[in-house]
Amino acid sequence: MIRLWILALQMSELFVSSVVHLVYGFYIFSTAVAFDLSQALNDCFKPNVNIGVKEDESRGGSPSVDGLPPIVLVHGIFGFGKGRLGGLSYFAGAEKKDERVLVPDLGSLTSIYDRARELFYYLKGGQVDYGEEHSKACGHSQFGRIYEQGNYPEWDEDHPIHFVGHSAGAQVVRVLQQMLADKAFKGYENSSENWVLSITSLSGAFNGTTRTYLDGMQPEDGRCLKPICLLQLCRLGVIVYDWFDIPWLKAYYNFGFDHFNLSWKKIGVWGLVDCLLGNTGPFVSGDWILPDLTIQGSIRLNYHLNTFPNTFYFSYATKRTRKIMGVTVPSSILGIHPMLFIRVLQMSQWRHPPDVPPPYKGYRDEDWQDNDGALNTISMTHPRIPIEHPSHFVVNDSECQPLQPGIWYYKIVEADHVLFIVNRERAGVQFDLIYDSIFERCRKHVFRKTPPTLPDQSVPNQ
Repeated sequence: MIRLWILALQMSELFVSSVVHLVYGFYIFSTAVAFDLSQALNDCFKPNVNIGVKEDESRGGSPSVDGLPPIVLVHGIFGFGKGRLGGLSYFAGAEKKDERVLVPDLGSLTSIYDRARELFYYLKGGQVDYGEEHSKACGHSQFGRIYEQGNYPEWDEDHPIHFVGHSAGAQVVRVLQQMLADKAFKGYENSSENWVLSITSLSGAFNGTTRTYLDGMQPEDGRCLKPICLLQLCRLGVIVYDWFDIPWLKAYYNFGFDHFNLSWKKIGVWGLVDCLLGNTGPFVSGDWILPDLTIQGSIRLNYHLNTFPNTFYFSYATKRTRKIMGVTVPSSILGIHPMLFIRVLQMSQWRHPPDVPPPYKGYRDEDWQDNDGALNTISMTHPRIPIEHPSHFVVNDSECQPLQPGIWYYKIVEADHVLFIVNRERAGVQFDLIYDSIFERCRKHVFRKTPPTLPDQSVPNQ
């Protein structure tokens, strides 16, 4: 009887979570469509009187703007870049705060590795090359999208870039920087970690999250899915979406699995059945983002990732929990997005299964209870496992000026995981305070400079 009650509760939770996520997804999609229709109607009835001005703007910024290193905003899981979902902005318009900002569109559910490769070619140009060995191991095409013209083709050590990553986007940038250091891109053997000037993380997924287990990843290995869970529903939906391969729909939003060739034109009906049964596809090979977001998956990634001495690092860790009489609970009801409230509560009460070995030596449940509904706060401050990287806790920005490279400066912000994306009005004043400080830091406090040698200092005193 007890088992039946537990099963009923689990099914009820799955039903509620599925409905909430579907409703929110439909809300985002319909908002984007409504905005586009509104813009189209305005264009139809509004006389075109500024053609000359628009042509001038399309040629690019002024010489002074061209001299600035770009700030690249990298989206997280289920995210999208400029050009997807019509005129909707993943970063809620934050890209308008600076004259030299790029917002790449990467796979929203593809692995951290694949997204890092895509980000490189988005900037440098050319056809995305996922690497022969990796592609064969994961069962997908070696080559992907073609960028006829890179968005920053001059990118090199003398023309470095500022990166700002939200959620999984922060880990994507770290993997990309390591690839540059390892000279992992064919034809770019001159690459180095110094191509990255700074990394700013906004709720960054550095050390994994216990939410992955609540959504359906097996805590035993951090790779496999439970038979019945939210992620299984997601898996089925993504496979069907990609199989139908409706051009206008995928142009509007794409999960990023085109290199797996899941279209009906290529695999037919039996190929679809094979994918749905879990015999082929990205969810079988593990080459998708959720395994990378488990604690075990993050450890596998972090084992090869360094914090580099000439790069500046800053992270904002978010939390929507507090302790009452020693118990971690959600810090508010109205302040947490409805899509995240259940997960904030569940993550605050998370207990690692006693019959499963802990993901790392020294693991404690209480360390992972503070969270923002998607990630644990301990995971967002700086890379910690399997090796803790240099870090410094910051209360006021003035405490870390001048910034020193090679150190993860971090702040803890009272916010849920989606406060600083999609809906600017919801974030209120906090939105501008956070993003203004990020852009100001990139433009005024982060730079590489060799101090000039004065003539009387060039030769030691005799």
